Amino acid sequence: MFAKMAYESPREMVFGRAKKPLKYGLDLEVGNGEVVPEVKYWPYREHENDEEKLLREYEDITNKLLDRAVNLGMSSLQLETELSFFITLRPRLAEEIVNKQREILEKYHNRYGIRLALRVTPADIRGLRGIDFDKAMSMILETTEAVCRAGADVISVESIGGKEVFDYALIRGDVEGIVLSLAVLAPRDMRRLWREIVRICRRHDVLPGGDTACGFANTAMILAGGMVNRSIPHVMAAMIRAMSISRSLIAYEEGAIGPGKDCAYENVAIKAITGYPMSLEGKTSAVAHSSLVGNIVAAVCDLWSNEQIENIKVFSGTAPQAILEILHYDVKLMNIALRKGEEFILRDLLVESDKFEDPQAFILSPDIAWELGVEVIKQRNIYERTVAVAMKALTLINEAHRNKVIKLSTPEVRYLERLLTLLNVVPKEEDELIDKTISRYKSKIKEFNPSNYDL
Repeated sequence: MFAKMAYESPREMVFGRAKKPLKYGLDLEVGNGEVVPEVKYWPYREHENDEEKLLREYEDITNKLLDRAVNLGMSSLQLETELSFFITLRPRLAEEIVNKQREILEKYHNRYGIRLALRVTPADIRGLRGIDFDKAMSMILETTEAVCRAGADVISVESIGGKEVFDYALIRGDVEGIVLSLAVLAPRDMRRLWREIVRICRRHDVLPGGDTACGFANTAMILAGGMVNRSIPHVMAAMIRAMSISRSLIAYEEGAIGPGKDCAYENVAIKAITGYPMSLEGKTSAVAHSSLVGNIVAAVCDLWSNEQIENIKVFSGTAPQAILEILHYDVKLMNIALRKGEEFILRDLLVESDKFEDPQAFILSPDIAWELGVEVIKQRNIYERTVAVAMKALTLINEAHRNKVIKLSTPEVRYLERLLTLLNVVPKEEDELIDKTISRYKSKIKEFNPSNYDL
């Protein structure tokens, strides 16, 4: 377990620089003084279940993205192929797709000198009905092995262990269920999954790039909505984001070294703890979902990315090409700031544009995320980490509200007080919570099988 912060102060943290930079792929470097765009894409929906069309489409997407990249004069780029359930269930198809992409990357690298790498993210298919949990786990690992063999440079997963209890608890405002999910179930699952992923990656000299709490904290963020329309309180979404730090950190404790995956907004704190380069996404995710954290996480990114964008036609070409161009210009601004020594000015402006608008943004400010990281690493175990960081986040939000640093509506203030009260009575020990809740959720959630978590 990490016992010391990589950064002695949050003031050190800035985009484009990491304590432990990485060099991999086709001469790509991240975290060494330059921000790199990372573009991800999704095949046209009507082709999702056709193997032949999928293979041709990924070839076409890759060629068009790299053609746009060299025409924009880009010097570095990372691609991310997020595999669908359909592809993850077919390791041979996944291998063919990645092998073809690798060929194209090498062609453009050799011809134009552009520095390139490919992240591949197999889907966590354990949420599919009709598939045995252990069989699905084996299939994820088989597909991971296949894409490593085919030429992936980085492997990530958006794992969902514990999500069946989390979803049930989230919509009911059930704090004990959220704690059980994020402090007990998800950590057990993360350790088992990432131990195997790291072994596979090391066997093939591929970087284990880390996980994301997308299925947890991003679900809460999307349900929290905007300033007017909201399905859950924003303070709850902020608390869940903070709790996700200890969960996502487990991948690195098992041997992941980054670059962390973009949709893990908690990567601000993960970078502060580990020093590894992180990919992050913000305003460019508006193609997939809306949020109140469009600028702030760019403050510490080493790769700047987008959410899934479907391969459809737009006036300028394809949607992936268009989002790549937007990423390119964002990154150019950050890199010119780095070269001119103005990076901390730009960082602070990015932070201030979001930080005081919403508690979800507030806890992702480098100074607050660093404090949350400190709270995480000083605890004895994962359970204590998760509960303590939830309490710390709510306490910091409450202090900021009382000092008129951020504004909370009256309902949000009331819910904040409720969460603080409920957290205070959560069992202090993991075994006590398990004994108290496991039978309850087993009877209420048909998808929940405690044996999947060695319970």
